[in-house]
Amino acid sequence: THSEMLPAHYYPAFKKYKHFVGNYGNAWWQQLREFESFNGPILFTTNCIVPPRKEEIRKRIFTTGATGYPGCTHIEEDEEGRKDFSEIIELAKTCPPPAEIEKGTIVGGFAHEQVFALADQIVEAVRSGSIKKFFVMAGCDGRMNSRGYYTDFASELPEDNVILTAGCAKYRYNKLDLGDIGGIPRVLDAGQCNDSYSLALIALKLKEIFGLEDINELPIVYNISWYEQKAVIVLLALLYLGVKNIQLGPTLPAFLSPNVAEVLVEKFGITSIGTVAEDLERFLGA
Repeated sequence: THSEMLPAHYYPAFKKYKHFVGNYGNAWWQQLREFESFNGPILFTTNCIVPPRKEEIRKRIFTTGATGYPGCTHIEEDEEGRKDFSEIIELAKTCPPPAEIEKGTIVGGFAHEQVFALADQIVEAVRSGSIKKFFVMAGCDGRMNSRGYYTDFASELPEDNVILTAGCAKYRYNKLDLGDIGGIPRVLDAGQCNDSYSLALIALKLKEIFGLEDINELPIVYNISWYEQKAVIVLLALLYLGVKNIQLGPTLPAFLSPNVAEVLVEKFGITSIGTVAEDLERFLGA
C-alpha cells in the first residue's frame, strides 16, 4: 500500500493474505519519487494522483472507480460488477522488485471500537495523571516546508501526552519513536481522513464517561492540519459538536470570506498555528 491506504493493514481480515506485506513510502505528495523506486505497477482506487513526469511511471499506473488520468489504463467493472486485474498482475511479474527505502513497523488501528475496548485503561491513565492531555492532530499532509511544524510539535510534546490522528497528516510523526504510556501508544491512529468520525466518537465517549456537560471540558486539544475539502468537512463536524478553540494550520483556509472567518474566530475561537514553542506554552503552560 501507499499513503492513505496504510490503514488497510489494520484490518484483521487481510492478515490471511501472505502477499499483503506492508506499506511503501509516505504521504501522497511524495509519490513522484517513491513510485520511481517502487518499480512495480500502481493501482489508484482514490485520490490523490500527482501527474507523473516520466512515461515509464505513467505506464505502470492503473486507475479504477472514480479515479483516472490521461495515458493511464483504467479498469472498469464488467456487467456482473467484477474487475479484471490480470493486466496488473502480469506486469508485476516482469518488473524488478522495489528498492528498499526504509524498515520498521507502525502500530495502528485505533478506531473508536478499539479505543472503547481500552477505555478503562485510558480513563485510569487520565485520572492518575499518567496522561495529561490528548492532542487531535488529524488532517492532511502536503509538500510545504511549513508542515514540518507538525513533526517538531509531536517531537517536543511532553511524554505524558497522547496524539489522536487520522488522515495522511500522520506521516509527519507516525515514524517517530514516541513510545507509550503504560502500554498505550502515544500515537493512536484511527485510519483515513473519513475515520476522523472515530475521533469524534472517542471524544463523545470520554465526555460521557467523565460525566461532563461540555465537550470542551475534556483534556483534548485540537491542532489540525488541513489541505482541502475533506479536512474542512471534518472541521464543520467538530463545530457542529460544539468544539471550540481549534487550531488550524499551516494557515487558515484562504477561501473563507471575511465574514465567515470572523464568525469562526469570534464564536468558536479558531486560530492558526504559531511556533511550536508558543503553541506548547499556550496548550500546556509549559
